Formats: sequence, structure tokens, C-alpha cells
Amino acid sequence: MGQVSIDKPALIQQISTTIGKLKVLELSRILKEQQFALRDLIDITFHPDKNIAFRAAWLLENIFLKHPESFLPDMEYLLGKIHEVKYPSCQRHYAKIVMHLTGKKMPKLIKDKLQTVNFEPIIEQLFEWLISPGVKIAVKVFAAEALFNLREQYDWIKEELVNQLQYLMRDGSAAIQSRGKRLLCKL
Repeated sequence: MGQVSIDKPALIQQISTTIGKLKVLELSRILKEQQFALRDLIDITFHPDKNIAFRAAWLLENIFLKHPESFLPDMEYLLGKIHEVKYPSCQRHYAKIVMHLTGKKMPKLIKDKLQTVNFEPIIEQLFEWLISPGVKIAVKVFAAEALFNLREQYDWIKEELVNQLQYLMRDGSAAIQSRGKRLLCKL
């Protein structure tokens, strides 16, 4: 790869075969250095090939975790696309991004930007992931955590989240049991 500029087709080519964590970290760094358009990366997470979409979502999450402020110009675009995420592996990355995005450790610039976003459709999608039987456990856990983070801005979330967590914990996996107990104690 070296100093070659990466455009959208080149990135798709790079992630069209199996990649590991080291390659994701390297590509994330290169994309950030070259100021690759995050909108283009977001769009690739909806690629018809679910493996390419997954790898793009993995890159998106990595860039977000290292440089959340770089998402400011495209924050509404990213959040506006959540309801379109269909691949389970991509749902996991999007739910994790929203979990971190709504967490206490986000920079003030991002928190201020989030005040201008209508979270109702995002909350609806998070609850949808939480209650849908076919959704992977990791997605449910990240969605529950994101909803927990949003409970103070939207006071109705608390009661609904308690109900959903109690329902999921009745015969849920160890991950749901653990996260559910922790969140219910805090609620």
C-alpha cells in the first residue's frame, strides 16, 4: 500500500479479501491520514457483499474509537443510516459506535453536536435490535448500553429498558445476564 492514495474503489479492493486486526489498524490509520471521506466509508458498510460491508464497519468503528471528533461533520449522516443496517456483523459495529457516542467519555464537541440530533429514530432502532429474536447478543448488549446512556435525555427509556432487560434475562445468555444485571442495578 505505501503512499498510494486510497479512494473508494481502492478501499473496496483492499477489504474484498479476509483481513485481520493488524490490517484493520493499518487501514484505519491510512484512511485517517489521507482524510478519507467518512461518508464514503459509511456507504461501503451497506455494500451488497456482506463481508465487504462488515470489514468497512470494522474500519468505521476503529476510526471512531481513535478519532471520534473526526465524525462531527458526518454525525447526522451516520446516525441517520442506522435503520438501514441489516447485516448482523454491521449491526454490532453500529450499535457499539452508538454506545460509545452516547457514553460519558465523549468529547464536549461531540456531546454538543448530539444535542442537535433527533434521537427518536435511533432509539427506536436500538429497541428494535434489543427485542428482535434474530439479532445477535453482542448487538443487544451494545444497544442496551446505548439506551441506558440515553435514559436521562429521554425519561421514558428507563421504564421500557427495565422491562426489556427483565424479559431478555428470563432465559438469556450469560452476556445478557451479566450486562442486564449491571444495568438494572444502575437503573
